[in-house]
Amino acid sequence: MVSLFISCLTVAASCGAAFVIQAGVHTSSVRSLRYGWWAYALGERTTPRLNKNSKIISVDGNLASGKGALAQKLADRLGMLYMPEPDTFYLDKMTGEKEPLSVDFNGMCSLEKFYTDPKAADGNSYRLQLWMYNMRLLQYADAIEHLLTTGQGVIIERSPFSDMVFLEAMFKEGYIRKECVQHYNEVKNISICEFLPPHLVIYVDLPAEEVQKKLKQSNKSYLQNVPLSYLKNIEDGYKKTFLPEISKTSELLAYDTTQAQDVERVAEDFEYLKFEKGPWLDQDDVTYHHMRMLVEDKHHVATLTHIPRFLPEITIGAHDFDEKYYAYRSLPGKKYAPGYNADVGDKYIWLK
Repeated sequence: MVSLFISCLTVAASCGAAFVIQAGVHTSSVRSLRYGWWAYALGERTTPRLNKNSKIISVDGNLASGKGALAQKLADRLGMLYMPEPDTFYLDKMTGEKEPLSVDFNGMCSLEKFYTDPKAADGNSYRLQLWMYNMRLLQYADAIEHLLTTGQGVIIERSPFSDMVFLEAMFKEGYIRKECVQHYNEVKNISICEFLPPHLVIYVDLPAEEVQKKLKQSNKSYLQNVPLSYLKNIEDGYKKTFLPEISKTSELLAYDTTQAQDVERVAEDFEYLKFEKGPWLDQDDVTYHHMRMLVEDKHHVATLTHIPRFLPEITIGAHDFDEKYYAYRSLPGKKYAPGYNADVGDKYIWLK
């Protein structure tokens, strides 16, 4: 067995198709106008485009708590970009797939399977947890890139900083092993430190009992039997671990679901915040430059979570790795860099 994480296979392969610098059999490079060192050297600066609403806001809460509705309405109210919570196919959206690819190329995990069989012997639960951390990290990089590039604030649902509440809940329910928790914490410790926390975290509080009632009314059958104990563990993870910790570096607002429906009130509370704490206060054009260089390189962001550890839930053998890698490369438009694939209608390749 070769200790290769399943996320390494899927993220690296998919990102590789989108960010390859040179097409293998062609001599000319793919030219882009991405921000780089020369742009900074020639006078490109970030701080002039930032304003009072140039913030990263994370709206957090339990399942079905109404955080998505609040995030979207608040973004419209404040003139910010709304980014819905990523799913297991977020990578396909990044690479512009017309339809989601197979789960073989998206973490080899299933959210539906997690809720119907959370103790599956094939390790689906931890693969899902680790894959979702990767997706949240990539989305967070997208959010910071948008903020620094345009000056427009971004509102997201949850973040890689709050992802650990699900890990804790899974472990308490016996869905994952202690070794998985240790691996996750090691991965998070060497990756999350590269990013600044949200300027503001908004927590929407809905008691676990009410969450379960709403889930039972869901049109998704796999959500109708989520154990109450699991939902309570998520709630405890937020209130006992995440919120006390994030409040040290980020502003924090908390509402119950009724209060969260009053978007004008939330927007007014946002306007009154001073934002006088956290590492964002220490940033300048030099640190913003390095931050932009990091977050625009999504392949590098993805590889931040790869460490050489053997864990049965996420380890793939060398032969299986090759099989899935070449299966991905055989898909239409994946053999060469974008613009060089005749099988999807690219033309004048010999002139590029």
